[in-house]
Amino acid sequence: MKLLYKYLLKPILFRQEPERVHDFMVRFGARLGRYAFGRWSTAIIFDYKNPALEQKILGISFKNPIGLAAGFDKNAELTSILPAVGFGFAEVGSITGEPCAGNPKPRLWRLPQSRALVVYYGLKNDGCEVVAKKLRNKKFAFPLGVSVAMTNCQENSVLENGIKDFAKAFKVMEPMADYLTVNISCPNTAGGQPFTEPKNLEALFLALDKISTVKPIFIKFSPDLSCEQLDALLEVARHHRIHGIICANLTKKRENQNIIDTMVPAKGGISGLAMRDLADEMLAYLYQKAGKHFTLIGCGGIFTAEDAYKKIRLGASLVQMITGMIFEGPQVISEINRGLVKLLKRDGYKNLSEAVGTGVK
Repeated sequence: MKLLYKYLLKPILFRQEPERVHDFMVRFGARLGRYAFGRWSTAIIFDYKNPALEQKILGISFKNPIGLAAGFDKNAELTSILPAVGFGFAEVGSITGEPCAGNPKPRLWRLPQSRALVVYYGLKNDGCEVVAKKLRNKKFAFPLGVSVAMTNCQENSVLENGIKDFAKAFKVMEPMADYLTVNISCPNTAGGQPFTEPKNLEALFLALDKISTVKPIFIKFSPDLSCEQLDALLEVARHHRIHGIICANLTKKRENQNIIDTMVPAKGGISGLAMRDLADEMLAYLYQKAGKHFTLIGCGGIFTAEDAYKKIRLGASLVQMITGMIFEGPQVISEINRGLVKLLKRDGYKNLSEAVGTGVK
């Protein structure tokens, strides 16, 4: 599968417009997941299980630590096929209070030399009511996370409107989720990132606190935040029902030695290897500052088992990926899981949970 993707499929796909390829793959995956034979045959090719990778985190059982990050399955169309591909969990969305067409095209670019993507979707999705109707009464073969955000529109530049929109998405999507993620870090919205201001985040959490739920709640941070900003946001989160942090979303920084390509769009957030170091540095900092209080999910620049293992040793109990799968192929999920088992055995660990945070002094 790796050779087939590298030498046949990827050269064809990478000649096509990125968003067109993404939409095709989502349609194909959704259709494949609709039928038992499609799920079974996919699992035969891709899925891998090992007890060393199993964990119970915040009351949720994960068969392995590799999750699909929010941003790929925007409207929860792939929830049937993703477990068969080998993912231990997935996060859909981000889902907003109202339907959102997103930013004008083009809004997705590849940086092939940097092994990165530039993303400018602007929270494109069908809105919480449509997505919730699709997921209602559906059973999932793995834990499903739902990322929620405020609708990307000018009206939500008024803080009160943005909070109401956020709360609507949270309330509507809560029954379908195993956990929820409060995404305050999208770099591509008209209103910017208002909830990176502590007083605004406090106001948002006060509104979400009123919504009854026993589900774990994560918050997703931008890798562009300073240590001082992180400290202030952590202090707010400690006083509310927040269980974990996803580190990290896309970076807007262009002054980055890992960006090798000469032609980089001026707009959009950057993923992949170009932001891996930023995400890893933030992950280690968060584990040192708040690892005993919050469960951490590492996201950004995972292409190999070594990449995933580094994040685990820096404090992540789970990891998420998108860009690595696009550049390496869908078989990379099982490759990473197999590689993690070998790395755990090499270092004398019987279970992945034993390795969490061991690389942070």
